[in-house]
Amino acid sequence: MSNNRRNVIKNMVAGAATFAASSALGSLASAATNAPEIPMAKGLKGNINHSVCRWCFSGIPLEDLCKAAKEMGLVGIDLVGPSDWPMLKKYGLISTMCNGAEIGLTKGWADKTNHAVLIQKYNEHIDLVADAGYTNLICFSGNRTATLDDKTGLENCAEGLKQIMAHAEKRGVTIIMELLNSKVDHKDYMCDRTAWGVELCKKIGSPNFKLLYDIYHMQIDEGDVIHTINTYHEYIGHYHTAGVPGRHEIDESQELYYPAIMKAIVATGFNKYVAQEFIPAAEDKLASLKQAIKICDV
Repeated sequence: MSNNRRNVIKNMVAGAATFAASSALGSLASAATNAPEIPMAKGLKGNINHSVCRWCFSGIPLEDLCKAAKEMGLVGIDLVGPSDWPMLKKYGLISTMCNGAEIGLTKGWADKTNHAVLIQKYNEHIDLVADAGYTNLICFSGNRTATLDDKTGLENCAEGLKQIMAHAEKRGVTIIMELLNSKVDHKDYMCDRTAWGVELCKKIGSPNFKLLYDIYHMQIDEGDVIHTINTYHEYIGHYHTAGVPGRHEIDESQELYYPAIMKAIVATGFNKYVAQEFIPAAEDKLASLKQAIKICDV
């Protein structure tokens, strides 16, 4: 993630704080009623549920992105908060990864001083997500510091997140922690290794807590992508893509071979969502998105 995504998250958090649940539900119901009839794209194989991250295409008006996503056969848009859900509903799309409950990327569950605020915000947001008919809500570990090591952070994350899991389970919402690289983009981010995230899943012990395996980030910090997916797939609830290096298109300009990775994901029986999270370098950004969907549609 770049500073752009940090800014988007900050805006989402601010928007969620002022969003009234009653008006949200009314807007969603109205939008669903007025949804235009847009035919699904033909030719997709149906093995991957495709999505796209909003922040990567923030230069395109949300309604235009929704129209394009629907035409390409995407099922939804990632990292969208409550104020934008009515637009997604209008075009028959879902919020495949909801956000807005987090404080930020660096101030997460690893630091116990954040727990009181996070528990309140997540319990409230779980209700918003469930009431809108969605299922995924993102969270972050936060950073390691001179006084906060990985072992302590792991225990703190488990202690805090356990306090919201009963409510998440009751409402049918899955809390999903993203794996981010600490080598290039997010120095000191704690959940930067799959094994650490898996250990957290085991400590929490809930089917409603999973990992967001970001292929771009984990290629940078770990590599061995397909083996990792095969080994830990039961703990993974969501995937993100991007080209390495550079976080641009997933074509032949970068080192990852996404058709093989997608085939490995399908082979595990995964039936959730794969979201494109690359920053388009090409002038025609929607053409880049369409190409990415074609590459990943195995």
